[in-house]
Amino acid sequence: MKAATRQDAIARILRRNSSSTVDALAAEFGVSHRTILRDIAALRDQGFVIYSECGRGGGLQLDPQSVLTTARLSATEVFALLLGVASMRAARALPFSDLADAGLAKIEKSLPADRVRDLRRFLDCLYVGQLSPQQNLSDLGPMDAALLPAFEQAFLNRLYLRFGYRDAKGVQSFREVEPQAMLILPPLWYLVAWDPQRDDFRHFRMDRISDLECVEGAMFRRKRVPFEDDVCPFNDLPK
Repeated sequence: MKAATRQDAIARILRRNSSSTVDALAAEFGVSHRTILRDIAALRDQGFVIYSECGRGGGLQLDPQSVLTTARLSATEVFALLLGVASMRAARALPFSDLADAGLAKIEKSLPADRVRDLRRFLDCLYVGQLSPQQNLSDLGPMDAALLPAFEQAFLNRLYLRFGYRDAKGVQSFREVEPQAMLILPPLWYLVAWDPQRDDFRHFRMDRISDLECVEGAMFRRKRVPFEDDVCPFNDLPK
């Protein structure tokens, strides 16, 4: 595990559990005490306020106020938060939506101007709607965490995406497509893409996508996706 990934995980553990120990963290990540102490020092350098206690195990406690004022989020991480809010709103299951929107607005303000532009361009590709009650969800699986950063690169730079895909019958194929939109039909998430081999649009369930990669080089033009009437852009979603 990379140091930055481990440090993010340590911050999450401290935020959720309010406290931990060097012993427990070292055991959790399979590293030495010295490595955990370096990670804590790195988190402090990032602005996290972490209190430590002397003694066996080394007690650690995170000041929750420091998380609110100093955490640095990338545009992709902010977009992931927005996706969660959009998904819950589309499912009509978002209490306290005003507070969620206000919080996301504050987070967006912390991003550099160029990343805000990227975020808004990314949001222009997001659509939401309602899932048909006849849809079979028995085979719903997890989505690969690597999808979102790859989508960001592909959508913003208009790059082709190449991936393995398993259809509803379990047949595996290999696709290379032009990503045009992301569609949320809670709880299903789709990549909507133009498939040059089939000369048509295709909807790919994200939980069936594997081994995703961007194809550097050739770029494509954005196309207008013919959505159903009950699908709307995220930016037009009622607040």
